[in-house]
Amino acid sequence: MEFLTIVLILAFDTSAFAGSVAVLDGPQTLAEVTLDAARRSAQTLAPAIAELLKSRGIAPADIKLVATTIGPGSFTGLRVGITTAKAFAYAVEAEVIGVSTLEAIAGRIPAATVAGHSRGIHAVLDAQRKELFVGRFRAEATVAVSPDVLGGLVYPRVAADIIMSEEAWLASLPPDAIVTGTGLARLLPRLPATVTVAPRELWEPRAADVGKVALAYHACGQRDDLWKLAPVYLRPSYAEEAKASR
Repeated sequence: MEFLTIVLILAFDTSAFAGSVAVLDGPQTLAEVTLDAARRSAQTLAPAIAELLKSRGIAPADIKLVATTIGPGSFTGLRVGITTAKAFAYAVEAEVIGVSTLEAIAGRIPAATVAGHSRGIHAVLDAQRKELFVGRFRAEATVAVSPDVLGGLVYPRVAADIIMSEEAWLASLPPDAIVTGTGLARLLPRLPATVTVAPRELWEPRAADVGKVALAYHACGQRDDLWKLAPVYLRPSYAEEAKASR
């Protein structure tokens, strides 16, 4: 299957402190900027979008697809990102696709890393409390066009994203797994010697990769409902837990 149309995509990630915004022409990244980690995304996201589009001479109405991470990640950041995606898409009548933060990270693994192997990909983020957000994927890239054209990959999901203790995750790792994600930061000394660790520069989700994963889904006919798109937190907030324990 090939892409039927090339669409202008606005993509962003606000799942962590240092988010990013990108604009893509189909699979081609036109520009990408990193948000100021010292300021809240509620303050930086909208201005960054406006400046990025202006710098490329793109009118908001030219955007046909809006893509954003939907979680797991920062509760506040995800709410800001998804609300912005829905408002922008509604205003310009664009389509919208939400991408798992863990899937966006896994999608940064180059095809060459997994070529000829059947190794699973484990993407992990720190969930605090000695726990991890875990996404597990098969190392068999499925894309609507060849990976060298797309520049971003969609790896089939093995199971839904879950929360696991660090100990349980380490014990569950197959000997030939590929591991990635910022959750590895304090676990590196404890990883089995037989696993393949992705380069550190690929551990964080990037807006351009969010856009490329969304484009692959878009090419296969997938769209999200503008009104139903919502964050996927995987666990209640501290405030919600405290309220439930009363």
